[in-house]
Amino acid sequence: MVLTMSNPTPLSRRPASAVEVPSRNPLIALFALLLAAGVFFVTPAYSQDAGTEGDGAFAAVRKEEFKSLDQEVQALKKEVLDLNRDLFILEEELLFPANTQVAIFVSMDVGTFFKLDSVQIKLNNKEVSNYLYTDREADALLRGGVHRVFLGNLKVGEHELVAFFTGQGTHTRDYRRGATLEFEKGVGAKYVELKISDLERKQQPEFIVKEWE
Repeated sequence: MVLTMSNPTPLSRRPASAVEVPSRNPLIALFALLLAAGVFFVTPAYSQDAGTEGDGAFAAVRKEEFKSLDQEVQALKKEVLDLNRDLFILEEELLFPANTQVAIFVSMDVGTFFKLDSVQIKLNNKEVSNYLYTDREADALLRGGVHRVFLGNLKVGEHELVAFFTGQGTHTRDYRRGATLEFEKGVGAKYVELKISDLERKQQPEFIVKEWE
């Protein structure tokens, strides 16, 4: 007896790509998502803190550098000012030696009856100075300041100084007065003071020209 066998039906196979992967637990998926988000947001925070600390340290270093540079600039300015003062003194000594030097100063005492505007000075009938005072300069004189209005050279011998004071007297009226001094220039510097003071008993200003001993 011959048995005939039919061809067996081949087993159907699914492509590997079509193989189903069992689904994950939803809680695990959510936890993974949150963990990834936490890493994403937290990591830049650490980087930002590190960057802030770095910027702060850099700013502190720069601040110290600027402070040191400012101190050096201030020290250099002081040296320049000191040098300029020394050069000015040296120039005066060269241009106005002590044996021919004459200096004239202006001062004020009280100033109730007179407001100074200008001072004109003549030496031996020749104008050597005509100084116009600002309100600030006049106020400095009233507070005890002394202004050197002229510095020059005179030869040894007899000389005449004439000073004219212009300003406002009582009741803001224009006022102009003159004062004269004859003096002898010897060997050595000569200093003359033009002093404006109040004469209480006459209710008017007084102008005095005197030599400094």
